[in-house]
Amino acid sequence: MKITRALLYPLMISLLLCTNGQAQNSTFPFQNYKLTFEERVNDLVSRMTLEEKVSQMLNAAPAIPRLGVPAYDWWNETLHGVARTPYNVTVYPQAIAMAATFDTAALFKMADYSALEGRVIYNKAVAAGKTNERYLGLTYWTPNINIFRDPRWGRGQETYGEDPYLTAMLGDAFVRGLQGNDPKYLKAAACAKHYAVHSGPEPLRHVFDVDVSPYDLWDTYLPAFKKLVTASKVAGVMCAYNAFRKQPCCASDVLMTDILRNQWSFKGYVTSDCWAIDDFFKNHKTHPDAASASADAVFHGTDIDCGTAAYKALVQAVKENKITEPQIDVSVKRLFMIRFRLGMFDPPSMVKYAQTPATELEAASHGKHALQMAHESIVLLRNANNTLPLKKGLKKIVVLGPNAVNVIAPLGNYNGTPSKLTTIFQGIKDKAGSTTQVVYEKAVNYTNNNVLEYDDISPACSIDGKPGFKATYYNNRELNGEPIATVVEQHIEHDWQEGENVSGNLRANDFSVRYVTNYKATADGAITFEVEADDGFRFTINGNTILNSWNRKPRDISSYTLTTKKDSVYNLVLEYWQGEGKATIKMHTGHPGVTDFNALVKKYNDADAFIFAGGISPQLEGEEMKVSDPGFKGGDRTSIVLPAIQTELMKALQTSGKPVVFVMMTGSAIAIPWEAENVPAIINAWYGGQAAGTAVADVLFGDYNPSGRLPVTFYSSDNDLPSFEDYSMKNRTYRYFTGKALYGFGYGLSYTTFRYDQLTTVAQSSKPVRVTVRVTNTGKTGGDEVVQLYVVNQNTSIQTSLKALRGFQRINLRPSESKMVSFVLQPDDLSYVDASGQRKPLVGKVQICVGSSQPDEANTTSGNVIKKELTIK
Repeated sequence: MKITRALLYPLMISLLLCTNGQAQNSTFPFQNYKLTFEERVNDLVSRMTLEEKVSQMLNAAPAIPRLGVPAYDWWNETLHGVARTPYNVTVYPQAIAMAATFDTAALFKMADYSALEGRVIYNKAVAAGKTNERYLGLTYWTPNINIFRDPRWGRGQETYGEDPYLTAMLGDAFVRGLQGNDPKYLKAAACAKHYAVHSGPEPLRHVFDVDVSPYDLWDTYLPAFKKLVTASKVAGVMCAYNAFRKQPCCASDVLMTDILRNQWSFKGYVTSDCWAIDDFFKNHKTHPDAASASADAVFHGTDIDCGTAAYKALVQAVKENKITEPQIDVSVKRLFMIRFRLGMFDPPSMVKYAQTPATELEAASHGKHALQMAHESIVLLRNANNTLPLKKGLKKIVVLGPNAVNVIAPLGNYNGTPSKLTTIFQGIKDKAGSTTQVVYEKAVNYTNNNVLEYDDISPACSIDGKPGFKATYYNNRELNGEPIATVVEQHIEHDWQEGENVSGNLRANDFSVRYVTNYKATADGAITFEVEADDGFRFTINGNTILNSWNRKPRDISSYTLTTKKDSVYNLVLEYWQGEGKATIKMHTGHPGVTDFNALVKKYNDADAFIFAGGISPQLEGEEMKVSDPGFKGGDRTSIVLPAIQTELMKALQTSGKPVVFVMMTGSAIAIPWEAENVPAIINAWYGGQAAGTAVADVLFGDYNPSGRLPVTFYSSDNDLPSFEDYSMKNRTYRYFTGKALYGFGYGLSYTTFRYDQLTTVAQSSKPVRVTVRVTNTGKTGGDEVVQLYVVNQNTSIQTSLKALRGFQRINLRPSESKMVSFVLQPDDLSYVDASGQRKPLVGKVQICVGSSQPDEANTTSGNVIKKELTIK
């Protein structure tokens, strides 16, 4: 038999396990495959010392050689494709974009494909003896099922939106797809986070204490967690940084003991958010020291301390009688149960998932699915006068804006790196074809129009007789010791994901680099150096430090203008260090200028259409970021309004009389009141993943009929929002907002129209209600429709949300085609939460609403909404 590469990695792993005694050696009972996992786990833990047990409760668990236990790092991510790995992987649209698909089947498949790619990466890690490295394991700290209650939260992009039902259904699909269906082994281990009542502000997440009513807790914040724990059987849960009712979440009587372990009978493992245990005594001040904090967290069922700091004090805590060793055993057993269920102590021949071929990494089917999800996620917000789709064969299209060629924006955050990514500009250029001239002008940055007109000085740079920059890389933050790699690079233009390969064997985590070159000026005059960095940097010219951010950790863009003399040589040194998170270091050169919008429009008076790719980006919103651009703070937003400079540009473009299309990229709701009234065509493209540009172009030119729906409310202004720090759901989200939204939850247009009729409701004997409706494509274009069912309580004596999503289906209809769509409303779907947090059945009159959007959507949608009243006794 010919041994192919697809078979090679499983074979290597099997040979490795046979020779090192980790699986084939039956010296100990825990290595006997005929025993149950529980018996094997109990045997293994009984053989460990207290110190060994405690070491296994850190995210970076070391090896125990005497027992044949390999090292393992639990920390890994797969939010929308395997993240932060040194390998190229398939990158799907950001989570909030996937939520806009309203497609559970697509999310299930995405998670399934991601788990397969993760298995390949883990196989390689085992073969290379690198299971101790972060971002190579099979325990993924995903999905993020926090409720996106406030659009200012920078991490809302990682969630499935503002609705508990949608979040629960999509989260369930993700967990089932990722964990697989084998009765014995997990394909991968999912982890529901951040438990619970957690959604910003980012700068306060380590210190704030939140309390909500029992009603809001059980009506909004817990339903998705309950679904994933009790029905989806998620393997893990991550407890949040914040405190809940005066106790840190990871040591909460209510959340951890009463609800998670007792009411929901959760048997899986719990990890703290990273360094959350340290917050007990450093920030919350609820505990005096690491030993007390660690003991309390373990007592409440937190099994892993991510951050590998506080739990080291557990040995001391046992000696001081703060906790007992048998209590430690409970956590250690839960952790090893997960590892056994992942097949880590069995040979690959016994674990079907361990035999995943290497060809699954960036498989063609995965790329095709990434494009499908990007297609389905795009939301058409406005299409006045049928501006879209654009006609093919236009002579000239001008593409503008900061997101047109941005390779970071489509990837969102918590992402991997694909081998190929299509930007919006490239997607349009590819789609338009050779007969159409497609021109790019940046025109504006996100918040200003001080645009640097780049000059490439690389031909004038050399070092040691070679053109370019000498780059010397170190595996620490201090540029100390022997370098890991020394190479010559032509440009300094890097955006590494945490854990990605930097150079040689160096990965992007706690490293530093020094770039050196000699620049020979080509003329008398001036040139501006612009340095962009996520972490610390300093820039020197001829030994003089010009820019210095070495001792702080900003996402910073700094510039310096050098007066030059022709043929003079300037020694340039740029030094950079990276800690946790993404690693960005770039140096551009050019001449700064302020864009004259009127001159820009005049310059392109021969254009047939303007496409403005704007919005915001994950460079501005995200996790605990050092960002202070106007409208942004610490990863969050201080205003949801589109930066004014972008509106000013679009106003100028409108004066041209040519079609203007606004392609908005964002991970959160943006207020665009002027655009909603004046720009003829607006599409929300989110952060669309590796195929973002292709998907956008397909929608713009009519090769895909847009069908995405908003998973969050798009408000009109900041005045619509309560205090960011107020966790009450009053006047928040479509379920409780009493104002008029700019675009409501569930909203989205199509290039065709749909008609709803023949709504019937039939009560079943066991109290579920079957709802059936006919949907017809009444237009001339085939496409998908997202059928949405809402329940509206009309009994004013019962406090409930104004309306609640209780069903959705994505269907495809050809022109004039009709389909009957059915839903079954279970008793929980026709219930409410009372003031004490108890779920009770609705009684009295309720309205069942089915259509293209939520009932009473103010904007015109692609179809109608029909309603029927029920009386529940």
